[in-house]
This record gives sequence, C-alpha cells and structure tokens, in this order.
Amino acid sequence: MDNKMSFTTLYDVQQLLKRFGTFVHLGKRLWDIELMFIEVKRLYEDGLIDKKTFISAQLVLKREHRKEEEKDRSK
Repeated sequence: MDNKMSFTTLYDVQQLLKRFGTFVHLGKRLWDIELMFIEVKRLYEDGLIDKKTFISAQLVLKREHRKEEEKDRSK
C-alpha cells in the first residue's frame, strides 16, 4: 500500500492513524502523543507505511511532544 504523505500537524498524524483504524485519546495530550509514537512505529515495522511517511510523522510527534513538555514545565 502506497501511503506517502507529508505531515505538518498533529492532526495529520491522527488522520494517518485513523486510516488504519487507530483512534488515540487518553485524556492528556502528552500521553496521546507518546502512544501515537508507538502506533506509527508499529505501522512502519509492519510495512504498512513507507520510511518517508514514518520519518515525517515522527518529526511532527517529536515537535509536539517538546511543546507539551515545555508547556508543562512553565506551569
């Protein structure tokens, strides 16, 4: 399956996961991002997404994770 996609937002990553029947909502944004990391990695390891898609999604997730950590620290 050809799933070459470009990601710029967390919403884009959520839509990718949704295409594979994965919905993530744990109640805390930081936890959601961490679970999405795991799910995207599993999709890549199972050969369901290509390397470019995997890396693009991971970059968005890392950026969003960093933002959430900074927000938590400033509280």
